[in-house]
Formats: sequence, C-alpha cells, structure tokens
Amino acid sequence: TGGHHPVQEGEVFNTRYQVLHKLGSGTFATVWLCQDMRRKKQVAVKVLKSREGFAETAQDEVAFLRCVSCMKKKDLAGENIVCLLDDFRMIGENVPHACLVFEVLGPSMRCLMGNYTAQGLPLPFVKKSLQQVLAGLHFLHKCCRIIHADIKPENILLCGCSKRLQRLLMDTLDCDQGTGGDLANQLEESDLMSIEVKIADLGSACWTYKPYSKEIQTQPYRALEVLLGLDYGTPADIWSTACLAFEMATGERLFDPQPGKYFSRDDDHVARIIELLGRIPTEIVFSWNKSTKFFSRPGALLRLSRLFPRSLPGILADRHGWTPREAAAFAAFLLPALHYAPERRTSAAQSLRHAWIAA
Repeated sequence: TGGHHPVQEGEVFNTRYQVLHKLGSGTFATVWLCQDMRRKKQVAVKVLKSREGFAETAQDEVAFLRCVSCMKKKDLAGENIVCLLDDFRMIGENVPHACLVFEVLGPSMRCLMGNYTAQGLPLPFVKKSLQQVLAGLHFLHKCCRIIHADIKPENILLCGCSKRLQRLLMDTLDCDQGTGGDLANQLEESDLMSIEVKIADLGSACWTYKPYSKEIQTQPYRALEVLLGLDYGTPADIWSTACLAFEMATGERLFDPQPGKYFSRDDDHVARIIELLGRIPTEIVFSWNKSTKFFSRPGALLRLSRLFPRSLPGILADRHGWTPREAAAFAAFLLPALHYAPERRTSAAQSLRHAWIAA
C-alpha cells in the first residue's frame, strides 16, 4: 500500500537476509528483523518505498551513513550514531526498492517514556542519555558536517550492554507498535542506567553546507527559525534536543501546538514559544521572510491576541512538583539551547559542559 514492498515472513532479501518479523513502519519505509545467513546474526533491514523521489532520498541517507562510518574510524564519539552494515536494491512488484541494513537496537525512547506514564524518566538516566545524544550530535555537526533535522524520542534508540539486557530490549521491540510488553516494569533501576542510546534515522538529514528543504523536523520539536522559514543550521538540532530533554524529564511535551477555528497549528506553536520564552526581538521577527504570515507588527501575532506568559521554572515547580532549586538548575540548562538567535544558541559541546548535565 502506498508504494511499500509487500514482505512475507521467511522471505529472503538479496539472497542473504531472511525475514523473521516486522519491527516497525513509517511514512517512508518499513523495518524488518532479519537473520543475516552469511554472518549468522540478526540485523534490521529498512525497506524504503518505491515512489519517485524515494530512491534519491535513500541515496542521500546512504551517503550520510557512509560518512558517519568513515568518520567513526577516526573518532569514537560516532558510537552514538546507528551503524550502517550494508545497502542494496531489491525489485518488488516490478519496481526497485532501496534497502538499508543496520545493527539491531532496542525500542525507541518514546517506548520507554510511554511505560513511565506521566511523571517522566529518572533524572540520572535523563542526564546520561542526553550526554550520549549531545555527543552524537557534536560528532554529526563537527566531524561529519551533518544536520540530523529530526531529533525526537522516536529517533533515539535504546541498546543494552549485557546479553540479558539486549534480550530484554529485543523482547519489547514491539512496544513501538503498541503491542509490546511493559518495559518499565521489567527494568530494574540498575538496568536503566546500563542502557545506552543511539541516534537513528538520518532519512531527513542534510549537509550543513547544503540544506535540502525548508520544512524539517517533527512539529513539536521544530525550531523557531524553521517555523518562520529562515535559513537554519546545526542549532536547529539543539532546539529539538532541548524539547526532547524536557519531555524525558517530565513526561510532557514542551510545545504541543494544536490548530483552532481561526488559527493554524503553526500560529499556535509560535504563540506557545512566545508565552514561554518571551517576546521575539523586532530585528529577528522582521529579518524572516515568513514573518508577515504570523505578525501584524513587531511582537503582535496576527491571529492570536491573548497570550498567557509562563516561566520554565514555574511550569516545573507547579505542574511537575520540582523543588525551586531543581527547576532553576534544569531551566538554566534548557534556556540557552532555546535561544531565539540560532548563532547564540549553545552548541552540543557547550551543552555537554553545562553544570546541570555534568552533575
């Protein structure tokens, strides 16, 4: 349906990868757990849609992943990015499909968060995971010159260091499909701190010197400069990471924009950002080519007149029961990563050195 390759369990891809079962599906691809009959190990095979344009997208993704593999040999930080093992083309229903072969990892951060209900994940685990995400982004940004362009919980995958933990994560892989076991109940606290994370899915990525698309990122994690149609760079990933950090720590999205009768989801998103982070400076508002779509004059939104300002420490204390000291420390880490001016936003390396994450 919609250009996906119809796959049967037991089918063999490229005379080598035997399909065991489906791991997941998205807009652009399906992912299958397969047995690599040559190397006698399990792998994840991502089969992209056959529609026009997808072959080009696959070529781009392969180029990014090969760059990552090449640079990994020179820099250990690349361990926080998913590893491409092989790629091939397959003919299905008379049309070619690009296929990418990856190491098998566990379910996504979204799955783990879903199992922790609304209170958020334990803070020591949040800090450790963010250290690994930021180390991965620093590697992508500085060594590979790649913007990930879609940092969100679904694209952060869990992996276990011990055989027992790997088995446990493998058993709950289905939870991203909504059918897996209760991962949180099966994990002890020591298990949780043994979990590593890796950044996955470079399908939306671009080179820092050659952005492909004006529209990047999944809406709740979309940086302000992207919303307003400005040129973007690696700081867009840092904005998304701040949104990810808040969601991991609280169980609630930092921005969850919704359309209304007289305004769009983008209108609501810009309004929510202003409510939390304050008025956007005039020189920033009117340097942006889509600003007239949102603003009637500096600081005045076209379609939303009533805003309800709120502070980040206030939200953490009132809605999530954090102590003023905890809330202030976390806000001090997040706010520089949400700076309106991308060039003044903290980098991945600077965020890694922040007192909150290092503590």
